[in-house]
Amino acid sequence: MGRGIGGAVAATAVVALTFGAGFEAVLAQEPDRTGLPALVELPPELDRVLRDYETAWSARDADALAALFTEDGYALRPGRPPVHGHAALREVYAGSGGPLVLRAYAWARDGSVAHVIGGFAAFESDPEVGKFVLALERGADGVWYIAADIDNGN
Repeated sequence: MGRGIGGAVAATAVVALTFGAGFEAVLAQEPDRTGLPALVELPPELDRVLRDYETAWSARDADALAALFTEDGYALRPGRPPVHGHAALREVYAGSGGPLVLRAYAWARDGSVAHVIGGFAAFESDPEVGKFVLALERGADGVWYIAADIDNGN
């Protein structure tokens, strides 16, 4: 769920060096959410999926990312073929990652299936650079897993 944010990080470093300590105040501001859906609070068990995804993506941990999915889970990324199953997910996520913040716009749950619709950014202070839909299934162990991760950039 990330895209070329290396350039944004480099630009941030240049701005920080140019403007010094005053730049920190800019980073602390809320991102401009004009025209975007309101954010919603997720139930803790669904929110855990998003936070675990952020943690694994930020750590560039392909094994941890794949473990968030059902055994036959899908990743549907723009401009790329569908990826299916843990082995393929580990392979496609190898080397991927970086800063990530997932924000929920909407969710629903019915029995052992749920979905979360949201947007993503590199940092809390950044506006969304893309959108996602997570289709979730509750496993026999009671834990929620990603059945499908669909994302695209803005």
